[in-house]
Parts: sequence; structure tokens; C-alpha cells
Amino acid sequence: MILITGASSGLGAALAKLYSQEQAVCISGRNAQRLEAVAATLEDKANAYCCDLTDEQSVSSLFNSLPHTPSLIIHSAGSGYFGAIEQQSAVAIKDLLNNNVTSAIMLLREAVKRYKNKPVTVVMVMSTAAQIAKAEESTYCAAKWAVRGLVESVRLELKGLPMKLIAVYPGGMATSFWDTSGKSLNTDSFMSADEAATMLKQALTATEHGYISDITINRG
Repeated sequence: MILITGASSGLGAALAKLYSQEQAVCISGRNAQRLEAVAATLEDKANAYCCDLTDEQSVSSLFNSLPHTPSLIIHSAGSGYFGAIEQQSAVAIKDLLNNNVTSAIMLLREAVKRYKNKPVTVVMVMSTAAQIAKAEESTYCAAKWAVRGLVESVRLELKGLPMKLIAVYPGGMATSFWDTSGKSLNTDSFMSADEAATMLKQALTATEHGYISDITINRG
């Protein structure tokens, strides 16, 4: 069984579609209506759970609702917000940090509490913005760099344990992510969510004695 967060749209929804062809999936998202719409396309192969990943009790309830221990957890939830630093709204910055940083911390915290002694793989989807600074993406980069620091630090805590932590850095995708980002750009040359999902699923294939710990998916 696989748990995928942020599955109400974009990469998360594409991953749910892909993995549901082979096994049971549990999907979560903040928007119940959009989440149920995605679940309806998966032909009863997915259980949907509306969840606020910034809230401790909501995250705990999500994990309590899972029918089995997941073999794979893919954290794909997040949001974007861009613009010159002096023009960014303080409220929007707080929302950005909650949606990207707090959600990642709470999700990973709960997963480690429950599964660190089990062979569970946790995939944390970030962005290439966690690898390189970008003008007018200052707070977004700050959020993604924070998640990268979280991942690399928790990896040290998991050393020698069966739980695996994988960092994923996708480049630009043509999804609804951009609609609320405050950034207007032409996404015609960007990857589709389906393309990125296919590449990620292939890269996550592990062998008995090894796995790929860091994955960058660049757009062409």
C-alpha cells in the first residue's frame, strides 16, 4: 500500500493514477472536493482522506485511518508563491511556509514515530528551488531549502534503521501550481505531471542492496 499526499492535483494526482494501476493507494489533500474527484478516476482503487498536514491531530488521524503500514509514502503536498521580496504579503509568506515547511515536518515526524523500525520508504518531493537560488523566488527557495535541511538531518537520525528517506527535486511542471503562485509565465516547454510521475516512479525502483537517495528531474 502507498500513501500519497498532495494528491488532489498535479504531481500527486498523477502519481496516484500511476501507482493505482498496480496496487492499493491512499491519497490525501486539503480540498475534499478535488480529492474525491481524483479518487473517482481511480476506479475504487484508492481511499481518500482529507487532511490538514499542518495540524498534529489531523496528521495523526490520517495515519490511524490507513488500513495497513504503507511500503511507500510520497509527500507531494505544497504550494508556490513568488515575487520581489518587498512586494510579498506577510500573510501569503506564512501560508507558504505552512504549506511547504510545516506540512513536511509534521508528515515526516509522524512517519518516523510510527515506522522508523520498519522497511518503509518516505519520498519528500521538493523542487529544484531547493538546490539553487532564484530571483523573485526568495521565500519559496527559503521554504524548499528548509525542507532539504529537514530531510538531510532526519537521514542522519535514521542511519542504520530500515526506514529510507528519498529527496526529489523536480523542475518546472505545467500544472495548476502556477495559477495561485503570483507568477505569470509560459509553461509550454514544461514537463507534464504525467511525465514527471513516470520518471519518478522509474527512479524509485530499488534493488535488494541499494536505492537512489536523491532524484533531480529536470525539464528539457
